[in-house]
Amino acid sequence: MTISILLAALAAGGAAAPAAAQIVPEASLADLAATPLVRVNIAETLRRPPDEASLTVGTEGRAPTATAAVAANKIKTERLLAAIRAAGLRERDIQTQGIQLQADYRYEQIDGRGQQRLAGYIATNSVLIKTRDIDSLTGLIDRLTEAGATTVYGPNFAIADPAPLRREARLRALARGAEEATEYARANGFTSVRLLSIEEGTSFRGTDVVVTGARVVNLSAPPPPPPPVPERDGGIVAPGQLDTGVSLGLLYRMER
Repeated sequence: MTISILLAALAAGGAAAPAAAQIVPEASLADLAATPLVRVNIAETLRRPPDEASLTVGTEGRAPTATAAVAANKIKTERLLAAIRAAGLRERDIQTQGIQLQADYRYEQIDGRGQQRLAGYIATNSVLIKTRDIDSLTGLIDRLTEAGATTVYGPNFAIADPAPLRREARLRALARGAEEATEYARANGFTSVRLLSIEEGTSFRGTDVVVTGARVVNLSAPPPPPPPVPERDGGIVAPGQLDTGVSLGLLYRMER
C-alpha cells in the first residue's frame, strides 16, 4: 500500500515554471492548496481452494521399426483415451499435446571403444486432461496408469472462474482505499475525501506467483476450526489454496 499527498510537488512546479501559470490559473493552485489530493495504491488478495486440476499423461511404444513403434503406441493411446472418457471427463477437457517419434540408440563398448547402435524406435503421445473432481484425483491417476500411461505430469491446480473473486477483491480494495485516504485527510485537518479516478493494475489468479505487501484475506469470515479432514482419495494429493486479487490506484481529493 502506497500513499502520496500531491500538494507540495504541484506548488513547487508552479513556482519553478512561470509558463505554467499561463496554463494553470493561480486560482486553481489556490484550490489545490485548499483541497489537496491523496493517492492510494491498494492490492487486495482473496484465497480459496482450487476447483480444477490438469494433468499431462503419456504413452510410449517401442519397436525395431518406426512403423511398428507408431502402431504399438497407437494401441496404448486408444486404451488410455478410453480410460479417460470412462472416468467421466468431458471431450473439451481432453487435448492432445504432442506426438513424437525418435530413434532409440544404445551405446556399447566394442574393442574398448564406445559405439552407438540403432536399437529401434520410440513413439510417444501426450494428452492434457482437466478435471474438477479434485477429491478423486489420486484414483484417476491410478486408473490412467493401469490403462497404460507411462508418464504423468502434474497436477496443476487452478480456479475455473476467478471473476467473482476479482469482483469481491475490487470491492474490498475500494473500501480500504476510502478508509485509508479518509484517515490521512483527517490527520491533515480535513473531514472527508472524494474519489476522482481509479486505475487497475495487473490482476492475478490461480497459478500465478504473486509477491505483495498487501493484506491477504479469506473470502468470508473465518469459520470455527473444522474437524480433521479425511485423506483425499489415498492422501497423496494436497491442493492447498490459491490467490486471486487486484491492484488499484485510487486518487482522492481532501474536503472540509
